[in-house]
Amino acid sequence: MTANNMDGSDFVKEPERYYEWMLWKMRQEDSRLKKGKSMIWITFQKEGIHKYPAALDDPKLATGDEYDVSFLGYPHRHIFHFKVSIEVFHDDRDIEFIQFKRWLEKLYNEDVIQLDYKSCEMICDELAETINKKYPKRRMEITVSEDGENGATIQYEV
Repeated sequence: MTANNMDGSDFVKEPERYYEWMLWKMRQEDSRLKKGKSMIWITFQKEGIHKYPAALDDPKLATGDEYDVSFLGYPHRHIFHFKVSIEVFHDDRDIEFIQFKRWLEKLYNEDVIQLDYKSCEMICDELAETINKKYPKRRMEITVSEDGENGATIQYEV
């Protein structure tokens, strides 16, 4: 037997017997949408020069054939693309994402963080450490790519 809920959805009428009521209640609980962690995210770009020194003489990289990437051992330019997600604790955004984005961009404009000759993974780690100082104990996911083409994504747990 079904009854109509106030929101228009149908549900099985509440049983009277205890065992049947427990099964009914468990089915209700299982059907509810469970909300996970809330995250906001921003993107920005930064021009940078970096190199991969090992590429010059590592035989796995300086192969001398079509797979040769020894050129990466010399300084070269990229537009680094960033996507930074950070956990928020309520739906009214305890971190406003435009302010968050401006703060992150400023870190690079004021040389608080240097791109130097770091890999995408190293850039993610350094940025995560800096964010954690201002916004401690929050999950983060940071993606850094070279020219929006190849990159790394790292998830940081609390």
